[in-house]
Amino acid sequence: MKKEDKTALISELQNQLGAYSHFYLTNIEGLNAEKTSALRRACFKADIKLVMAKNTLLKKALEAKGIDAAIFDALKGNTALMLCNTGNAPAKLIKEIVKKEKNADAKPQLKAAFVEETVYVGAQNLDFLATIKSKNELIADLIALLQSPAKNVVSALQSGGTTIHGVLKTLGERAE
Repeated sequence: MKKEDKTALISELQNQLGAYSHFYLTNIEGLNAEKTSALRRACFKADIKLVMAKNTLLKKALEAKGIDAAIFDALKGNTALMLCNTGNAPAKLIKEIVKKEKNADAKPQLKAAFVEETVYVGAQNLDFLATIKSKNELIADLIALLQSPAKNVVSALQSGGTTIHGVLKTLGERAE
C-alpha cells in the first residue's frame, strides 16, 4: 500500500472517530459471511457504524486524536471498530448476540472501549458498559427527580383544596 493511500485512510479514520463520541474495539475474527452480514444489519438498526481497519492505521488515527495509550494494547489480531453516539449501544448489542449464541466465546468479543471519555480494556467490562446510561437518559432521570417533589406539592394542594372546600360548604349549609 502506498504512503498516500495510508495517509488517506488514517485521515478517514480520524474523521470517523471525530464524528462519533464513543467507540468499541471488537474481535469478529472467524465470523462467516452470514453472521457478519447479520452483525452489520444489527449494527445499522442500533445506529452503530461498523468499520474494519488495520491496527497500525487505527493506532495512528487514535494517536492523532489524543486517545489514551492504554487502548493500544487491544490492537492485536483482527479488529473491528464500532462507532456510535450512545455509549451503551454496542455493549448491549454484543451481549444480545452472545446471549443468542448461548456461547461465552461467541463473536463479536469486546477488546476495548472508549466511552464517556474513559478507556475500558478487556471483555470483563462488557456488563458494566451495558449498564452505563447515556447523557439523554441521565438528563431524563434528573428531570424526573426534580419534578417529583413539585408534583407531590401540587397534588397535596389540590386534594387539600377540595377537602377544605367540602368542609366549608358543609359548615355553610348547616342551619344555625
